[in-house]
Amino acid sequence: MTITAWALTTGETGMRTQARGLAHAVADHVIEKTVPSRWRQVRGGVAPADQLSPPWPDLLITCGRRSVARAIALRKASGGRTVTVHVQDPRGRRDAFDLVIAMGHDRIPAGGNVMKIATALHDLTPENLADAGRLWEARFHPLGRPLAGVVVGGDLKGRPFTLSDGARMLAGLRRLRDEGATSLAITPSRRTPATVRALFAQAFADDPRVFLWDLQGDNPYRAILALSDRLVVTSDSVSMVSEALSTPHPVEVFDLGFSRHVGFVQQLVDQGLIRRFDGEPAPPHTTGPINATHQAANAVRALLRARTPQARTGVAG
Repeated sequence: MTITAWALTTGETGMRTQARGLAHAVADHVIEKTVPSRWRQVRGGVAPADQLSPPWPDLLITCGRRSVARAIALRKASGGRTVTVHVQDPRGRRDAFDLVIAMGHDRIPAGGNVMKIATALHDLTPENLADAGRLWEARFHPLGRPLAGVVVGGDLKGRPFTLSDGARMLAGLRRLRDEGATSLAITPSRRTPATVRALFAQAFADDPRVFLWDLQGDNPYRAILALSDRLVVTSDSVSMVSEALSTPHPVEVFDLGFSRHVGFVQQLVDQGLIRRFDGEPAPPHTTGPINATHQAANAVRALLRARTPQARTGVAG
């Protein structure tokens, strides 16, 4: 039986990646939908159903606070036949969903219909990483081995990625480059401040064993995850750290001290899944691929199996 899923989010990249990744891991046909930032309120605080109309999907995966009310409305409209899953804490509406998937550091307690996971959901697979690696293998080959992939994020609300942060990270990368004779493949993001990108560009301008993406042309992010021997990721993005951990490579996190992610980083350190990055030449031990998407997908499949064909009459599929 063909499974149809809607991935309904508030539109941010991280939200979309989590909902879409879980949807594709379970469903045969996935449609992405977005809750607009402002929408006219109607009875009970439910948004107009102009974008959400039957036939209803077999599975609805939501992520983002504004998606909660629409999920509740759709569940009611489908007569409870659509399996509803919310990623992150729905803030007091846990009983309105068949399944809630929350991070380990989130305050919502596990149990009942709440599953706690160590890392964020995402849409990376061994197959799409291998495809990216093949596209970039020839370009990275001249850098030599060992190769450290470096993923650099940027500002968060209320906390900028400062030039001082960049200088601290650069000191660790220089130590790794010099003492560990390690090549570097560095990819900043579009959130990385221009001052930090310029600092790195100046520092490694004449080094033939350092690649620094200039934000032009194809994005090497997935190829770096696929081809590196070890990974260094900044702590501003839960998604980037989680995606790095889904590879077989050892992972270090450059801790920016952003209060929003302190609990997440500390939990991973305590579990021995990551090491804080300071340029230590010896690589950390490998924990093996950690992919919470697989764990969540198994739970969702069990819910779908529990819905009999008779109960699913009138649902898209």
